[in-house]
Amino acid sequence: MSVSFSSPLAFTILNSLFEARSYVAGYEVSNKDTEVFNALTEGPNEAAFPHAARWYKHIAEVKGLSAKAGSAAPAAAAAAAEDDDEDVDLFGSDDDEVDEEAEKVKQQRLAEYAAKKALKPKTIAKSMCTLDIKPWDDETDMAALEAHVRSISMEGLLWGQSKLVAIGYGIKKLQINCVIEDELVSLDELEEQITSDADHVQSMDMAAMQKI
Repeated sequence: MSVSFSSPLAFTILNSLFEARSYVAGYEVSNKDTEVFNALTEGPNEAAFPHAARWYKHIAEVKGLSAKAGSAAPAAAAAAAEDDDEDVDLFGSDDDEVDEEAEKVKQQRLAEYAAKKALKPKTIAKSMCTLDIKPWDDETDMAALEAHVRSISMEGLLWGQSKLVAIGYGIKKLQINCVIEDELVSLDELEEQITSDADHVQSMDMAAMQKI
């Protein structure tokens, strides 16, 4: 046995439906609202089915439909004449609730993203440097010179392999590798500390530098 759209049971179902939502489907007026509206043989009684009557009146106004005989029609007309803004506020409140909920979800997702980003290991930028350190002459103690260089310690600095390279007239330069963390080690400060040994070091040059 099918339920007539004019029966009290149908109005009870619709009233229960629109107690928690504004439209038959979704958050905007759709063809489904029009179909249900046209299927009703009369308007729901506003006193008995206030939520269904509210929806009925709203759809009639939005879609420009004629309200059918029933207590909802005169009630809708009276309410519209008394305060045209009441319906706008009523249904606008649903939109406000949706916007508020969407904003909460957005802020929650942003917070979750920020937390994940904070926990993600940070990539440390490093460089491999090859330094050429020249002595004053062929009588410079190169072992003492290298010992001075390797004694320099700073956060983010790691000394590597080294060798002596002939540059002429019996003079050899110290060529030494090091790995530095770009954010921690200042090359100007490193050069200043290396050349501070004026007894052994004449100058320092950057022979090569490569990001790793």
